[in-house]
Amino acid sequence: MAVAIYMDVHVPAAVTSGLRREGVDVLTAQEDGARSLADEDLLARSTALGRLLHSQDRDLLRLAHQHQADGVPFAGVVYAAQGHVSLGRCIEDLALIANCCQPREVAGRVIFLPLE
Repeated sequence: MAVAIYMDVHVPAAVTSGLRREGVDVLTAQEDGARSLADEDLLARSTALGRLLHSQDRDLLRLAHQHQADGVPFAGVVYAAQGHVSLGRCIEDLALIANCCQPREVAGRVIFLPLE
């Protein structure tokens, strides 16, 4: 089973479009009616849906690390610092994760882009 991705509101629409062209199952927070959710609720929502959360929000990154430290389960977070990863590379790396990993392999993890 491929990894489904949940997009935070801060992620450019071009990333979502590019992933969909690659056949990746993507749901945006906007499409889910979660545009204004707090970070904690957004992470809980992505986990409830069984979707890896992609974000460029440093606060969400800190929250994921806190969950790891506290042993709180979550579906996983992929973090890309704004301006540090090209859109093309972001799409390529996220598609690789989605197509080559299983949900259990990314659960509870924080993955940084670009992949190395």
